[in-house]
Amino acid sequence: MKEEIHNKLISLNEEEVRILNGENCINKSIYTDDMNFVIDSNKLLPNNELISIRKHTRFVNFPSHKHNYIEFNYVYQGKLTQIIDNKEITLQKGELIFLNQCINHEIKASAKEDIIINFIIRPEFFEYIAGFLDNDNIISKFLMTTLYRYYDKGEYLYFKVSERKNIQDLIEKIIVEIYTPSVMSKATIKLLVGLLLVELIKKSKDIEIYSMDNYEKMIIIEILEYIEEFYNKGTLLELSEKLKIPDYKLSKLIKKHTKMTFKELLQEKKLSKAIELIKSTDYRIVEIVEHIGYENPTHFYKIFRDKFEMTPRQYKLNLSCNKKMKNI
Repeated sequence: MKEEIHNKLISLNEEEVRILNGENCINKSIYTDDMNFVIDSNKLLPNNELISIRKHTRFVNFPSHKHNYIEFNYVYQGKLTQIIDNKEITLQKGELIFLNQCINHEIKASAKEDIIINFIIRPEFFEYIAGFLDNDNIISKFLMTTLYRYYDKGEYLYFKVSERKNIQDLIEKIIVEIYTPSVMSKATIKLLVGLLLVELIKKSKDIEIYSMDNYEKMIIIEILEYIEEFYNKGTLLELSEKLKIPDYKLSKLIKKHTKMTFKELLQEKKLSKAIELIKSTDYRIVEIVEHIGYENPTHFYKIFRDKFEMTPRQYKLNLSCNKKMKNI
């Protein structure tokens, strides 16, 4: 690790100084405005960035909480002890844990020598990376459910990789790139995280998994994969026939684990795809409507306005104006 970054990591930050001076609890307003203590990525990620890192605050117990983002905890030195679903887990130097948005956990007070780096990552950061990974592995299945914000089951992946130098080198490169950004940092970080995931996939025996009932999780993943591929023409009846599960059972399962209906999930995916096409192509709105599978443009305009409080054309104009402002 570069000496200046190492020194920054081991030095006291403002919050730690306050704690050592007698402030014996976490100031929750730093992390969220939510009374239920769901840590907000908007508080921690500057300028709508998709990924950043933050040193975990030492010397105080961090109370039970969730996040609205994906978190990686990496033990740079020392150890990290946290409690997840009444289970105590102690990560050692060089180990890593992925936590999805729904996991509830608390962290025991770290000592001075314990340096933990928290990667704060919005789910959409993985949309590009996930497309390059084979679906038939633990990490891809974890990412598939985290990319759907309506999936509400807490999950983690614990990687016991302290002896794997290639993993440690990749994590160090990511940390350095985030702390010392350059013109190509965003692209470089995506590539490095992609490589990290590939290397982690290679050794599944190093992974401890916590998730909901495995059978139901596999069904949910198949449903989400189906929606991902057939969002423009998929139906619950076709999915039911494909999975050989009655449609009423599928409906109950979807509602149980996502709090949405199949139709609502499909609609969310269509809208997400519409936004992606508005941002990345020169398609006319009528072409986008056809591409995402709406036969009735009027209906599409209504649900788009209900969701974003503006028409698709206004959304596109706002994007264009924002780009021009940035170039001034």
